[in-house]
Amino acid sequence: MPTDETERLRFLQRLVRRETALLNETTATLFDRHGEDLWTLPAGALPAALSERLDAFVARFARLQDSLGDKLLPALLAALAEPVGAAIDNLNRGERLGWIASVEAWRIIRALRNQMIHEYVEDRRVLEGALLAAHDAVPMLSAVAERMCDEVDRRLAGGNS
Repeated sequence: MPTDETERLRFLQRLVRRETALLNETTATLFDRHGEDLWTLPAGALPAALSERLDAFVARFARLQDSLGDKLLPALLAALAEPVGAAIDNLNRGERLGWIASVEAWRIIRALRNQMIHEYVEDRRVLEGALLAAHDAVPMLSAVAERMCDEVDRRLAGGNS
């Protein structure tokens, strides 16, 4: 494997590991410590500290999914001499290789990510539903990150670096 490809894989691996840790930390802080507060607050503006935590969760969730699907997945496929193509084709290959458990689940959380990032949610119930669904998807994203980072280790330890 060319050195620049090796360096790119290592960089993406570090990035994904850092983003996974940050997302898991924010998830624990938001849902474990503020979960009850979040769902029992009266309608209206959220307290600033809680709003900032929500923003951090949404941003970190989106960033990790982007890094996995748009950066690390194509780089890993290229390292395996697999064709790199449209996102759906890459996801299908990632599922076939065992890195992504379900393309359909990935597409659902991608739509959820887009909803949280791009749509202003006025209905508190819609926001709560989106946040809870994203919370439930964090373990899946973390598992995908772990499998893909492990694959980078296998590729580079196998004499391909």
